[in-house]
Amino acid sequence: MSQTNKTSISLAWTGASGAPYGIKLLECLLQADKRVFLMISSAARVVLDTESGIKISANPQKAKEQLLAALNLDEAKMSGELVVLGKEEWFSPPASGSAAPKQMVVCPCSTGSLAAIATGMSNNLLERAADVVLKEKGKLILVPREMPLNSIHLEHMLNLSRLGATIMPASPGFYHDPTSMSDLVNFVVARILDHLGVEHQLTQRWGYESKN
Repeated sequence: MSQTNKTSISLAWTGASGAPYGIKLLECLLQADKRVFLMISSAARVVLDTESGIKISANPQKAKEQLLAALNLDEAKMSGELVVLGKEEWFSPPASGSAAPKQMVVCPCSTGSLAAIATGMSNNLLERAADVVLKEKGKLILVPREMPLNSIHLEHMLNLSRLGATIMPASPGFYHDPTSMSDLVNFVVARILDHLGVEHQLTQRWGYESKN
């Protein structure tokens, strides 16, 4: 296995509501010494600005600089590495089974992206990257944030689950007695990190001593 496959994760942000989930997940992955290949749809940039007040450019390098500044991360000091990719960077590692990371998360995942991935559209790098992870039998995690769900959405989720993808709706629990929006965001991100095998201290686990 190559070094890229061992330490890298593909992360995609799409146009569903839930930008804080994607931001927190990116922060945690970078802090966990991961090389993150980040793909951002045009709709995701709108949602990011609307929900988090973060404006990012369509230019990958500028977007990287803006994100690191927004997260207060110094590239020279953080342990991980951020690589922002454009939607047509077909020669980037996530586009090929010979180089792509074995893990990918789409968080948040719009129902449009869900449909494109479920039907193997591969019209852009984000969709192609997800297709690669599926065909290479890697771990693909999709985090939809939509309600109610119609039969089309549910059928796409069922088909993807049968193909080996993990469907993790952004549905925070309340047994940890959340007191802020950050607590709810952390709950969902913690479950994603668990499935990626990334250690964290974001939330209290079920059955352990209560914080009260």
